[in-house]
Amino acid sequence: MGSPIRILHVVVNMNRGGAETLIMNLYRNIDRSKIQFDFLTCKEGVFDKEIVEMGGKVHRIPYLTDGGHFAYLKNLDHFFILNSQYKIVHSHMDKMSGFVLKAAKKAGIPVRIAHSHNTQSEGGFAARLYKSYAGSYIRNSATHYLACSKLAANWLFKNNLKSTVLLQNGIDTQKFAYSKEVRDEVRKELGLNKDCLVLGHVGRFNHQKNHAFLIDVFYELHKQKPDAILVLVGDGPLRSNIEDKVNKKKLDGKVKFLGVRSDIHCLLQAFDIFVFPSFHEGLPLTLIEAQGAGLPCVISENVSEEVDLGINLAKFLSITDKEEWLNEIQRICNEKATRKIPKQALAEQGYDIKNTAYLINNFYLGLAR
Repeated sequence: MGSPIRILHVVVNMNRGGAETLIMNLYRNIDRSKIQFDFLTCKEGVFDKEIVEMGGKVHRIPYLTDGGHFAYLKNLDHFFILNSQYKIVHSHMDKMSGFVLKAAKKAGIPVRIAHSHNTQSEGGFAARLYKSYAGSYIRNSATHYLACSKLAANWLFKNNLKSTVLLQNGIDTQKFAYSKEVRDEVRKELGLNKDCLVLGHVGRFNHQKNHAFLIDVFYELHKQKPDAILVLVGDGPLRSNIEDKVNKKKLDGKVKFLGVRSDIHCLLQAFDIFVFPSFHEGLPLTLIEAQGAGLPCVISENVSEEVDLGINLAKFLSITDKEEWLNEIQRICNEKATRKIPKQALAEQGYDIKNTAYLINNFYLGLAR
């Protein structure tokens, strides 16, 4: 046996975001005797230690915000010239992949993959304009295109849709299967009454996730169900704004901020309804996980319907109508549905990580030939 093929994944950092969690799920499930993952990052991440333990390398260069545009491009060029041993570079930076893959092309790296995980750029007008400029280099620099959904493909690769490969965001289905024992344990740990209504959300505190809307909906729900609890998992720049909003609405103690957690599969068991009012998304891994745990999901209609596993758990609603969200939450409460889902439901829709890992394994091996 020769050495495994080393794939270089490019991300800002390896923290618990949707794309990063997917990469780690793939890494844990690929055949590491044939394929190894290395990473080019700009900041430390929670997965760094596990990556090194699995045989991967974590390279680091300063991010754009640390030294500015020209320093960032210079660092990318310098990195790829020094590391031209990589034959496959897989960039997960959405429009910023343009700069990454341009530098990789300049250094003569033959396979350059752009991967779309979103349907819109974050930031204000200037930031989006800059990202649009970066994205203009993708077409001439990428050799292959991957996307998590049709919407994500259409956003980043609308001129190359025919050659874009859809790679679904698979999860470890057994890990997320509903367990009453785990539910009781987690509720006890969080100090929740075993019979109270618990709404849950997992996501970074940024504009995209629309937490403010969620607080408004919960404020109205709380008038009708005073023992209801909202659990928010994640961290991010807007967390303190949302904490302020919760205080102003006198919901302290009724909204729990758990920060970044590594036990999402356990926390989902403790929820009754998963709420997800995002302004835009690629294909959110957390919605696959929530349905895998048998949770009814109330979702913004801006999220791709590809996320619906077809097991009557996903309801898409407008984020301009709070009343509609309240009515749907009430309807779910009245139904008292079972949390058991058909055993093969996720696998049949292509969301079992073993299947996704098998596909990416063969994809990389095919490229390496």
